[in-house]
Amino acid sequence: MATLTAVNVGMPKNVPWNGKTVYTGAWKRTVSGPQMVRRLNIDGDGQGDLNGHGGEQRAVLVYQTDSYRYWAKELGRQDLEPGHFGENFTVDGLPDDEVCIGDRYRIGGAVFEVTQPRVTCYRVGLRLGEPQMAALLISHRRPGFYLRVIEEGHVEAGQEIVKVASGPESMSVQEIDAVLYLPGHTRDQIERALRIPALSPGWQSSLRTLLEHDDSGSGAGTGSAGLTGEAGGAPPAWTGFRPLTVARIEPESRSVFSLTLTSPDDAPLPAPQPGQFLTVKLQPDKGAPPLIRSYSLSGEPGTGSYRISVKQEPHGAASGHLRTRVGVGDALDIAAPRGSFCLGDADTPVVLLSVGVGATPVLAMLHALAHARSERRVWWLHGARDGAEHPFAEESRALVRSLPNAQADIYYSRPAGGDRQGVDYTGAGHLSPDKVAALRLPADADAYLCGPPDFMKDLTAALVDSGLDASRIHTELFGAGPSTTPGIAPQAARPPHRPPGPEGTGPAVSFARSGVTVPWNDDQQSLLELAEACDVPVRWSCRTGVCHTCESGLLSGSVAYSPDPVEPPAEGNALICCSKPAEEVVLDL
Repeated sequence: MATLTAVNVGMPKNVPWNGKTVYTGAWKRTVSGPQMVRRLNIDGDGQGDLNGHGGEQRAVLVYQTDSYRYWAKELGRQDLEPGHFGENFTVDGLPDDEVCIGDRYRIGGAVFEVTQPRVTCYRVGLRLGEPQMAALLISHRRPGFYLRVIEEGHVEAGQEIVKVASGPESMSVQEIDAVLYLPGHTRDQIERALRIPALSPGWQSSLRTLLEHDDSGSGAGTGSAGLTGEAGGAPPAWTGFRPLTVARIEPESRSVFSLTLTSPDDAPLPAPQPGQFLTVKLQPDKGAPPLIRSYSLSGEPGTGSYRISVKQEPHGAASGHLRTRVGVGDALDIAAPRGSFCLGDADTPVVLLSVGVGATPVLAMLHALAHARSERRVWWLHGARDGAEHPFAEESRALVRSLPNAQADIYYSRPAGGDRQGVDYTGAGHLSPDKVAALRLPADADAYLCGPPDFMKDLTAALVDSGLDASRIHTELFGAGPSTTPGIAPQAARPPHRPPGPEGTGPAVSFARSGVTVPWNDDQQSLLELAEACDVPVRWSCRTGVCHTCESGLLSGSVAYSPDPVEPPAEGNALICCSKPAEEVVLDL
């Protein structure tokens, strides 16, 4: 007979950690007497980070006394008490290898349904003083699980836990946790899991992505597409940087120019996916750190060459070097095509939105549609200052005309005297949310956006308001993306910089999108810590090689892991939370 041995609650509070402040509800205290359980919480309980914890699907966290005994022995701890693992219910019985997703239980006056395993999170390690705890819970197959509240009511320690229904597919918490987080899952396991209505929407989405990735065969056997989009594509066509020859240089607008790159031996280059980018390593000054920049591919498929398009910034060191010091016949060091911002293979309508040089990746998509003689409904929406600042104007018009079901809407914010409305541009003003709303786009359209952050934020909201599901809206940022640092109190953003303190003596680490190259310093425990010291935007959650949130493109070099990740990243990527550079490395951060 399973028994509720303790009820634990706690409101979020600020906790100091690594020079930061974490807002977390991981600190629970055991309470006595009847406790009211409601749809989202037990009275007196709360979560600091509602993106990863809490909500209807994760209202109550459960952990077992048997696991407490296991960890006391494994960790040599005598101080573990109910609530130490952040759980609301400490239970005697209900082991993870027997409890199944969809099982229902009555405790006192409330009824609960099992929805998913525990979310991997650094805060359980913070609470226990064991930084590797998130990884240990997965690798030792003792995660614990969440409950949804079916019937609200009072519960109390000492009450019997009565099973009132069994979940379909008989898929245990332990098994489904391994499907997502450990290598070796089967298609049958994923399909079984997706047939369980009680499985939380977040897990359903991850497993659906994992199934689609397995079916596509792209990058099969490397990484977990269910955990990160960084593992969603095929492995890079080559490792590190290789020299390519500049075959042509062409102006596209007043400030944008294109370089066509070919193999030195004239062999066809591996075909990229429409929307991907190349990374270029430049060495303007001997002895100085290299300049490493990424530029979207903008050319047509099937040529065996690559075309990148560059906007010359007023004080841009890399763009200035490319425009003034690189000529036809010169060699450039290039990393293989990368990126998950790629045109999907479907027959649904397509909306391509951009402003300025943001046209480059979506132009590659337009080329791909034209090359395939696609009959998909296509909208080409672009904003520019005027005709002189409108890159690929004639090229994009010709591509749109070649497609049977395409239309173009071009907006100039400040048309020049020679710009012709109805010929060169559709209307004056910015490509704005109201203009997108007026198009009445179909709800099944896939939209691809590239431009400044505010443009993509506003246009994404407009597309959702127009009826598109958020999962159909894809964005590409030039430069570093936003940080994901769950539970950390907001801090004023700082531009990336060299870290404070004495300079390291280890191999050079380059953060390509942030434009920072620094020597490795053994004071840092991981590449993630070095990036944080440089204020490079980073994404992480577990910090122990489990969740793959930190997975980033490893453009060149190699890393050493400590601890080893629970599942390795995709080929050509690195988990920066648990790795150090084994040699000079370039990261897509």
